[in-house]
Amino acid sequence: MAPIRAVLCRLPFILALSTLTAMTLRKLLLGATTLVIAASAFAAPKQPNIILIMSDDMGWSDIGCYGGEIETPHLDALAKGGLRFTQFYNTGRCCPTRASLLTGLYPHQAGIGHMMGDYGLDGYRGDLNRECVTIAEALRPAGYRNYMAGKWHVTPYISKELENPDTSNWPLQRGFDRFYGTIHGAGSLFDPNSLSRGNRYITPENDPEYQPEGTWYYTDAISDNTVRYIREHVEQHPDQPFFSYVAYTAAHWPMHALPEDIAKYEGRYDGGYAPTREARLKKLKKMKLLPDHWEPAPMVGNWDEVELKEWEAACMEVYAAMVDNMDQGIGRIVQALKDTNQFDNTLILFLQDNGGCAEVFGRDKPVGPVERPDAPTLPPLGKDTLQTEMVPEQSRDGYPLRRGPGVMPGWYPEVEIGYGRNWANVSNTPFKEYKHYVHEGGVSTPLVAHWPAGISKKGDAFRKTKQGNLHDGPAHLIDVMATALDLAGAEYPTENQGNATKPVEGISLKAAFDGTELNRGKPIYFEHEGNRAVRDGQWKLVAKGVNGTWELYDMEADRTESNNLIESQPELAEKMIAQYDAWAEHAGVVPFKSWAKNDKKKKKK
Repeated sequence: MAPIRAVLCRLPFILALSTLTAMTLRKLLLGATTLVIAASAFAAPKQPNIILIMSDDMGWSDIGCYGGEIETPHLDALAKGGLRFTQFYNTGRCCPTRASLLTGLYPHQAGIGHMMGDYGLDGYRGDLNRECVTIAEALRPAGYRNYMAGKWHVTPYISKELENPDTSNWPLQRGFDRFYGTIHGAGSLFDPNSLSRGNRYITPENDPEYQPEGTWYYTDAISDNTVRYIREHVEQHPDQPFFSYVAYTAAHWPMHALPEDIAKYEGRYDGGYAPTREARLKKLKKMKLLPDHWEPAPMVGNWDEVELKEWEAACMEVYAAMVDNMDQGIGRIVQALKDTNQFDNTLILFLQDNGGCAEVFGRDKPVGPVERPDAPTLPPLGKDTLQTEMVPEQSRDGYPLRRGPGVMPGWYPEVEIGYGRNWANVSNTPFKEYKHYVHEGGVSTPLVAHWPAGISKKGDAFRKTKQGNLHDGPAHLIDVMATALDLAGAEYPTENQGNATKPVEGISLKAAFDGTELNRGKPIYFEHEGNRAVRDGQWKLVAKGVNGTWELYDMEADRTESNNLIESQPELAEKMIAQYDAWAEHAGVVPFKSWAKNDKKKKKK
């Protein structure tokens, strides 16, 4: 490892930890603060527990069981013992995905057709509406207790209203019994804005319920609080099933990770984009996830033209470390299920909110010094002082914000850097485009499903590999609510606080768990920022941008969207365009930013 990276990223913190690692300390803390429950002490409820785990801003091939080199042994084990969906879809962006996932509706129907701004239209209020219900609200009448740790991001966060925030749409008011996490969509992993427990804003330093020895790190905090919820649920409510929503912010910018995790990837990306991408393509083919007849999307970025190669490689090292740490936390969650005899009858679903992120966050305009000052230059924040901004002006201990080319990402909390477009292209291997867009690179996500008591090992619809069974039927976020209702034996509410609810749009995935084909019966639709698509069987109609022209692809022959068939299949294209138009009217979709033309008042939150 080059000296500058050692100095800036690793050495000071490693020396501070001395010979006792943060992981060891964390295990000691959890052992001291939670009840050790013998596996034989409790029996799992008849209804399955459901744990929904979602990561943030990750590409389709990042995790090991989908072709990546990043070490994710716990997710890989769940995949091998369960089921991987090869054509599962999100919405291409964080908050619309969360709205759709939680409600079983398309995001516009839930009021979040764009982001957290109110654009004067029902589908674009930036606030989860009351014409929908969350999975937690739907499962509660069926006897479930509901827990959440992580990123909410379906209601506005207003940094100027911290004393008496409007909590009417926070998790506890949307069906969850306990909540620990963030309301806002992005922020530091060492001192996040909008950190909350229940209905109260907190800081990492003033939370009496979670004070790990060593470094407070948000990914670990999400994992550890989930572990606590599981253990305390089984102790206090042994006869009830539970639903747990685990919404990580990893690996969303800023690139923040712990030094022991970064060290595992030291030098691994020094060769640049091409070796990593080629290794993924080879692994994807070996795992039967990439047919030989698909032409991978073109590589973006020329390593020979990168001036700051050490910095660029470090960005991917830290990104990989963030994913690795998340997987470690998933391992602790799995162990808690085993320790409490809940593992066999718990459905675990892992997915991602959108594709790899090509945003230039922190990589263009320099802010602050490239190298860290020898000592803090600003007054430190008190333990009760809330960090209010997505990009803080300083760290809690008084170091000024630093960002821009050459500022090393890693464990310094004042550094705000993203990993950039070229690495996002690698993350999305073999697909094209990124987060924001609805080509495959933007909306394709892994879906790992594990449920020993409920997922068959045999079935005509499975493709068998050494890494576990595959299911190739197209599916979408809207299907998760329908699946939860089906497995829990719950009835979908017809009203919410006097408002008639909109019918669930998805279908249950239980047929796939049983090893049979999904009988969808209607297309899957997408729209975000004018990017729009229809997936109907083997065909996909897609356009980029409000003024983008339609493209047509055969997903069986060409899921990498290399051969546009729009001119050779005009009748099919016209049929699918009509399908999209009808759906847009049904779902309340309007052309992106058309509200400005209609003089609709835009209120940024």
